[in-house]
Amino acid sequence: MKVTLLAGGTGGTKLAHGFALLPDDVELTVVANVGDDAEMHGLLVCPDIDALLYTLAGLLDTEQGWGIRGDTHTAHAQFERLGEPTWFRVGDADLATHATRTRLLSEGLSLTDATARMAAALGIGARILPATDERHRTVVETDEGVLEFQEYFVHRRQAPEVRRVRFDGTARPTDAVLDAISTADLIVLGPSNPVVSIGPILALPGVRDAMREAAAPVVSVSPIVGGRALRGPADRMMTSLGHESSALGVARLHAGLVDRFVIDETDVGLGHAIQRETGASVDVLPTVMRSDDDRAALARAILDAAIG
Repeated sequence: MKVTLLAGGTGGTKLAHGFALLPDDVELTVVANVGDDAEMHGLLVCPDIDALLYTLAGLLDTEQGWGIRGDTHTAHAQFERLGEPTWFRVGDADLATHATRTRLLSEGLSLTDATARMAAALGIGARILPATDERHRTVVETDEGVLEFQEYFVHRRQAPEVRRVRFDGTARPTDAVLDAISTADLIVLGPSNPVVSIGPILALPGVRDAMREAAAPVVSVSPIVGGRALRGPADRMMTSLGHESSALGVARLHAGLVDRFVIDETDVGLGHAIQRETGASVDVLPTVMRSDDDRAALARAILDAAIG
């Protein structure tokens, strides 16, 4: 069973882990958002790729939801002494990841190949594919001006109201990404921020067409539960952009693209409206993933509902 998961942020990473926990008959490919990428201290940082690497390798600091468990911050303190910007906190082990990636890219590897080499070194069985090997950065236009994503998300702590989201660059998806979509038995849009985690992937030319033309069913999992995002600014961002902050609002964004829509049991009352407005089937499942068992159970339930 070939599962291709589009993911970014915490929710998508958790679901990727859930699929990875299933038996060996599931072959997982994760198409990772790169809109959050940034250069820090001269190194390329890919937060969503790194979250997948650390989670699938069992290294993630689960208390803070990012970085490496037990990491130290000696380098960060030295950057501060040297007068370098330190609003983006990078641990010592995390710094090694960024340094390795940057070196591999400088030697001529693509981001796809560099990610594959790092995943193999960490013993990860799933395939992690950057959505593109080219520059494709999320830019947010806010009440406080135009901001790069990490400036908005980390430095400004998501405080400014977002009025528009756009993407810097003229990137195209890799052939590997388009192939993973076209050959999948199941395609899943993870429970990630639909605007700045899934949105950048779907904005790449050809991705939506590949999903529509694929033989596999396409399933979208709502990251909004009871009108609120479980983590991050997705609910506030959707409202400020003129969308309804609900599972129905997410379904409207994906209308015409997906065959099935997964909502949490909390939102069972929205099922009929989603079916009526989008034409997609609705599956009501426990989508809040508090444990590894929750993650695997949700992944299995999605498979059973979509494939049988």
